[in-house]
Amino acid sequence: MKGFLEDANYSVGLLDEGATLGDVIDNYVYEHTLTGKNAFFVGDLGKLLKKHNQWQNVMAPVKPFYAVKCNSSPGVLEILAALGIGFACSSKSEMTLVQDLGIAPENIIYTNPCKQASQIKYAAKTGVNIMTCDNESELKKIARNHPSAKLLLHIATEDISGAEEMNMKFGTMLKSCRHLMECAKELEVQIVGVKFHISSSCKEPQVYIHAISDARCVFDMAEEFGFKMNMLDIGGGFTGSELQLEEVNHVISPLLDVYFPEESGVNVIAEPGCYYVSSAFTLAVNIIAKKAVEYDKVLPSGMEQTRSDDEPIFMYYMNDGVYGSFASKLSEKFNTIPEVHKKYKEDEPLFASSLWGPSCDELDQIVENCLLPELSVGDWLIFDNMGSGTLGQQSAFNDFQRPPVYYMMSFNDWYEMQDAGITSDTLMKNFFFVPSCIQLSPEDSFSTAA
Repeated sequence: MKGFLEDANYSVGLLDEGATLGDVIDNYVYEHTLTGKNAFFVGDLGKLLKKHNQWQNVMAPVKPFYAVKCNSSPGVLEILAALGIGFACSSKSEMTLVQDLGIAPENIIYTNPCKQASQIKYAAKTGVNIMTCDNESELKKIARNHPSAKLLLHIATEDISGAEEMNMKFGTMLKSCRHLMECAKELEVQIVGVKFHISSSCKEPQVYIHAISDARCVFDMAEEFGFKMNMLDIGGGFTGSELQLEEVNHVISPLLDVYFPEESGVNVIAEPGCYYVSSAFTLAVNIIAKKAVEYDKVLPSGMEQTRSDDEPIFMYYMNDGVYGSFASKLSEKFNTIPEVHKKYKEDEPLFASSLWGPSCDELDQIVENCLLPELSVGDWLIFDNMGSGTLGQQSAFNDFQRPPVYYMMSFNDWYEMQDAGITSDTLMKNFFFVPSCIQLSPEDSFSTAA
């Protein structure tokens, strides 16, 4: 089965009742051990449906526009398209992907804060009019290349705790909005709404209070210039936790009722990305090398008191790293501790360990320190919650090959999609379902041709 951007065909295994994700992983570990020990993903597309239902239950008035850059694998895009979700695209290639799914231009937003002129022209040619803007230079570039664009003014937000500064990287300050509106009026470019973004690392839902009130100020300012504002984009930053979603909704719901009531005609949207896909994908990697290091080498922090001087510290090298599926680790924290696939005794000793990618680059450290039983070359590690930022473009490092993706879905989830009116006939033409009426075992493997 194939699962990358350029693949025309792929399949989804429908799991019989009683079969689990663990069974599927066990089967593919067995197959890959025999055929070359390549890393691989297993994607549970049923989790996308569950996340969407959760969003509808908690955030019903806010329409999601999925951030394609988080995971652009075709199985994900087709399921989300079938669910009626909009798409937030950051490049021409992402716009092309969702347009190939038949998504209407009004359900696509071009969100890159630093757009190439050629890609703005592509958006204009294909009818993608809604895009974001946060500075005068970008505004003039859009005016030259897409005079019919409808802009969302991207305003800056700031974590009130002072712990997060990245939100100030993009977005214009409130005091600069009037100047940008004057420029837009002079250039005859439409401004139709406001966007802000709260980082997922922000632990204070109260930040939304400041952001939404600032957005209201911009809407009022726009009225003075004669702009017809009809869209508020509250951005991304949704982690996938139902608790976080409820906390955000608890804060924004009364604010939206006051500042942007239903009768105002303002459409409220968001850009959830990892919210939908993170928990849906699991990555299996293989240990390709190991090394025991001396005590006087770098010792993982906090482990000095938990080991004796004669205990080894192990460095394990895996067949995937930051130049592949762990690329997002270069720009954000990665705290996942993997599960050891092989069975081991409960009282088996644990050793201070670190996990590295195959490049031998000092940046290619995946886990700085963790406690693991002693592993051997050829053993497998399982990483959960690997659906976001992991299925992008191919690495240029040596002969690194992107891991294959094996999609699955339970029959219960498939029936739920049918009950919701989303049947196989309404999905894209290249979406094939393969019933898995076999035992998931080494002798009788669950397989869809890669």
